[in-house]
Amino acid sequence: MADEPTAAKDAGTPAPLADGASELRSVHTTTLPELLNQLQCSVLVSTYQAGKLIAVRSEGTKANTHFRNFPQPMGLAWQGNRLAIGTRTQVCEFQNQADVVRRLPEAERTADGCLVPRRAHTTGNIGVHELAYVNDELWVVNTRFSCLCTLAADSSFVPRWRPPFITGLSLEDRCHLNGFGVRDGRVRYATALGETDTAAGWRANKARGGVLMDVPSGEYIARGLSMPHSPRWYRDRLWILESGAGSLSIVDEVSGRLQHVALLPGFTRGLDFVGPFAFIGLSQVRETAVFSGIPITERLPVEERMCGMWVVDIRSGQTVAFLRFEAGVQEVFAVQVLPGIRYPDILPEGVHDDVLSEAYVLPSETLADVRPAPAEQKQE
Repeated sequence: MADEPTAAKDAGTPAPLADGASELRSVHTTTLPELLNQLQCSVLVSTYQAGKLIAVRSEGTKANTHFRNFPQPMGLAWQGNRLAIGTRTQVCEFQNQADVVRRLPEAERTADGCLVPRRAHTTGNIGVHELAYVNDELWVVNTRFSCLCTLAADSSFVPRWRPPFITGLSLEDRCHLNGFGVRDGRVRYATALGETDTAAGWRANKARGGVLMDVPSGEYIARGLSMPHSPRWYRDRLWILESGAGSLSIVDEVSGRLQHVALLPGFTRGLDFVGPFAFIGLSQVRETAVFSGIPITERLPVEERMCGMWVVDIRSGQTVAFLRFEAGVQEVFAVQVLPGIRYPDILPEGVHDDVLSEAYVLPSETLADVRPAPAEQKQE
């Protein structure tokens, strides 16, 4: 098991949190920064409830939580040097430009990566949930229209797949389609909280109405799940978070049975892997209409439910590290590992605009034509 937690250092834009809290405070195990150093990575955590994207970074023997404001950030996707973030009405893409770090204020120049905005696509409020790059194309879970979609310049979104039981596109969140997984370069798996075709029909049996589907065939792999999320194919196994039970599980694709690898002290949502470790988001679910009657609320009293990021060794099911939010954040949606970037900075619109105004990326074939501007030249 992980050791006792220590306080984390928080950094970022000082602004009120979405729920009115005045601060974001967290603690972590000493094993967390050690593990991030060992794996040569950092982790992004999105929380739509607090309106934050949080970079969990190693800073010596402590973890540093660097946060930036976004409107209801949810799904995250990473490919190469690109990051996609789903927000309330847009999907925003960022590019890692490490050279921009030297232009940042001196206190922020310890970063080894800088995520700068590259484009934003307005989808409208479609309830963006999980995102993933499939080959070079970004796929999006469109929860309000009950479909998987891609993006096009002349459309809000392009529907690509919907569950067979959904009879048409309608802005009604009929089944709460929420997650999908990629295998061998194809969209292969999808999760929904119900197999219903009426407006918000999934709510009637949210505790045990969840399904895991095979996308190419539209057939069920598993049914009767408690709020499933985040199907992932990793190391030749199909993994899933049964969020309502607070579990990380392996799915037998033939029988549909789940083998629990770990039971965790929170609503599990958001999953990524590095080596033998699973990075899992936890939410501290409250007694609301959405979360009432699910297994985790019966297994753990509210004071024992945690919110944060847990790291599980998938070989043993043991927790080896965690970061727990003590104030400001009660719900986490996505967890995304950034391999090879140990200490990223993030520059959304309105943060260091003076830096972004002088940060350029050109096609490599044009670089030979670039001439340095005279030092004394001023912008007209």
